Amino acid sequence: MSNSVDFKSLFKYQITMLIVVVFGLILPLIGCSDKKETPEYKIGFSQCVGSDLWRKTMLDEMKTELSLRPGTKLSYADANNSSSKQIDQVKQMIEEGIDLLIISPNEALPLTKIVEETYNKGIPVIVIDRKTSSPLYTAYVGAENYQVGKIAGEYLANSLKGSGNVVEVMGLPGSSPAIERDRGFMDALKKHPQIKVNGQFYGDWLGENTEVQLLKNKDKLKNVDAIFAHNDVMATSTRRVLQKLNLNKRIQVVGVDALPGNGGGLNLVSNKTLTASVLYPTGGKEAINIAMRILNRESFSKENILQTVVIDSSNVQLMKLQWARISSQQNDIERQQTLLADQFKVYNSQRLVLNFIVITLVLAVVFGGLAFHALLENRKINKSLELKNAEILNQRNQLIEMSEKAQAATEAKLNFFTNISHEFRTPLTLILSPLEDLLKNERIKTSAGNNLKLINKNVYRLLRLVNQLMDYRKIEHKKFKLHATANNIIDFIKEILDSFKHSAEKRNIDLRLVIKESPGVVWFDVNILDKVIFNLLSNALKFTSDNGRIYITISKTEDTVHIDVEDNGVGMTDIELKHIFDQFYQSDVNYSRGSGLGLSLSKELILLHKGDISVNSQKWQGTTFRIALPLGDTHLTAEEKVAQEQQSAKLYDQIKIYTTEHDHAAIKEKDRSFEHIKDQSILIIEDNQDLLDYLTDKFEGTYEIFTASTGTNGLAEAYEKIPDLIITDVVVPGISGKNLTQQLKSDIRTSHIPIILLTAQGSIEQQVNGIQSMADVYITKPFNFEYLQANVENLIKNRVILKEHYTSDISSSGVKRTITNVIDKKFLNDFAGIVEHNLGNEHFSVDDISKAIGISRVQLYRKIKALLNCSITDYILNRRLKKAKYYLNNEEYSISEITYMVGISSPTYFSTIFKNKYGMTPTEYKKTRLQ
Repeated sequence: MSNSVDFKSLFKYQITMLIVVVFGLILPLIGCSDKKETPEYKIGFSQCVGSDLWRKTMLDEMKTELSLRPGTKLSYADANNSSSKQIDQVKQMIEEGIDLLIISPNEALPLTKIVEETYNKGIPVIVIDRKTSSPLYTAYVGAENYQVGKIAGEYLANSLKGSGNVVEVMGLPGSSPAIERDRGFMDALKKHPQIKVNGQFYGDWLGENTEVQLLKNKDKLKNVDAIFAHNDVMATSTRRVLQKLNLNKRIQVVGVDALPGNGGGLNLVSNKTLTASVLYPTGGKEAINIAMRILNRESFSKENILQTVVIDSSNVQLMKLQWARISSQQNDIERQQTLLADQFKVYNSQRLVLNFIVITLVLAVVFGGLAFHALLENRKINKSLELKNAEILNQRNQLIEMSEKAQAATEAKLNFFTNISHEFRTPLTLILSPLEDLLKNERIKTSAGNNLKLINKNVYRLLRLVNQLMDYRKIEHKKFKLHATANNIIDFIKEILDSFKHSAEKRNIDLRLVIKESPGVVWFDVNILDKVIFNLLSNALKFTSDNGRIYITISKTEDTVHIDVEDNGVGMTDIELKHIFDQFYQSDVNYSRGSGLGLSLSKELILLHKGDISVNSQKWQGTTFRIALPLGDTHLTAEEKVAQEQQSAKLYDQIKIYTTEHDHAAIKEKDRSFEHIKDQSILIIEDNQDLLDYLTDKFEGTYEIFTASTGTNGLAEAYEKIPDLIITDVVVPGISGKNLTQQLKSDIRTSHIPIILLTAQGSIEQQVNGIQSMADVYITKPFNFEYLQANVENLIKNRVILKEHYTSDISSSGVKRTITNVIDKKFLNDFAGIVEHNLGNEHFSVDDISKAIGISRVQLYRKIKALLNCSITDYILNRRLKKAKYYLNNEEYSISEITYMVGISSPTYFSTIFKNKYGMTPTEYKKTRLQ
């Protein structure tokens, strides 16, 4: 058996290693073709202006340059002299995704916005030939149009020998090249006042428009010696017009572009159609070079001005030869790229076949090994499955048996749950009835009225919880039967509303019924719907502040009556709204806690009526519950409808259960004018007002009491009052009791204050967690007041002992202070160090210590008073006298020197306070030491 196991393990290891080796060989083969030495970029190029030949020349230059940069793609679009079309083309390029935009704008102003938008999206923009009206672009490439016009003007001035008449044929009105070329041309002619400009015409860069404009103004051409056209296209058309007018031979024509190829400026100058042409480089090659520098994050210039020159009969042949050579080189490059692409295809095809063969062989070996291994494992698995099937059958039988037992146990628990809830009513009744008798007794009511009312209020609260539990069980077991009758719902709600009037008036809450449209008679169960209305009104009163409002609005649609209960209370968060109707749900952030059954039960009771209940709320803006009940009785079965009967007998019990908790005992105003000032103070943080009042009443005879109903307010009170002890509930609104404890114990201002946590969380884990939060005592509810009082007295007594210990340590020289609280120890060390360091400074004050430690003067005073039971001034004076005593014992300084060394300004004052402290003057003390 051992040999079999070793063989299988060895076989598995070999198969695993074979797979690793094979894929180690295959993956480099598969991935080698995917390696790219250069990154891939996509460049968008939008071209609009210039003649067809000029645009073609620019595009050819770009393609020539890109042919040397594999992996970069060019997306080209020609707008054909239309600004709107060019804008749409750029937008489409951006949507398709480009890394960089090259644009030759048709007009400066219309194209400015799209160029700015592209630039602001983080896409680099290179502007060619003409700029936009904004500096928001990455780089500009183009000839200086002003210089082109100036060179043309200077050439004509030299050719005409400083005198003559000229005509200017300009490009598109408003375009920056036309404006700049005209300005340069005119500036050049200003130096030659004998040269007159007979006319200026706009040819819009087009030959047809140029012919029309010149023929209209042919009279102005008769005495012309030279014509300057802003491009070669318009210059060629100008020459045709002159031929038609028989003015051809004596008039010089100068154009701009000097492009190669058929119809280009070079050929036109060569065949003497044009006298000269100013070279206007397209910038295609330069634009691609700058684009690659931008994409590769290399340095580049924003403004790239291309050089220009005049091409005439003296140099035209040389320019043609250079261009022919460039064209030949481009053809060679394209031919070589075609050969490389063919070779790459052959290589990929061969590599694919090789990879396929290798992978097939490897997979055959691997699958063969796996098949052999699977055969061995299959036998083992079949045996294992037989054993597992038998085991599963046995487990299934056991599960069925356990399920039956669990179901029986659950039913027994639920029955016990129902019965014990029912049994609670008997002792509650026996408590409630004698309690009401005691409340009627004026003598007993005078001496213990508040305590009896507190008991009465919480008995009714228990009774309400028991009723909710029993109703919940009835709904679960489908035993809650509907007994609906036809009733006037307005009178029904008015009667309930009157029950809450007293509680609302005491808190100045506007409680009213608003009837938008009377629904008439509505079918509902009086003893069920009243539970829902009572619960909603009780919640509204609970969560609405004093001077607030609660409106009940009745309205109807064609077949439904709506009852809205609206308040302007604290409202709910989105998380609370999501779970508000869940069973047993209790919000962690709300200002009051209940059983979590009320709203869930209300929803079930409304569903019994075939209605619905919904809620709308916003935090700190209020809440609205809407009940929707169907009109008529067709939605009810015959068993759910009963004859009209008096059901108001039960309403009194419901009123007492739901309204008693809103009755607040009158607050007794105490005359504090003759009240004894307490030595110690306690801060009590509790959101249950009754418990807060109870604890305040119990402790205020002995201690100064501060109170807070939220953790946030409690934290602020602790920082402001610095009490001697804090009692807080764990679950309070805002900051929880545990978090509050951690913050106070971690703060140098309050770390010394003992804290007692009160909580209903009584498990061992929760108690341990409470102590770990740095609390001094953790007491679970319900608690014995004497036990709480004993803990309070013990903690305060221990704090007094610590104070005495620290106070005595002020004058001791060799005793080392011991303290368990690390923060307090650090505080005292820092405090003592600051004082010791400044003993020689007679101007040293409490304000200096406050600034050095980083707390206010008041908080520093309270902290030192709590830890050392002395004032800061007394502490500093004692340290100075102690230091002086040391100097008198161990050093040879004079009395005056020692006086100033310990920071006392007057030797006389020093002698007085030293004698008060030690019973003799410094001089007498020094003589005693020498004896």
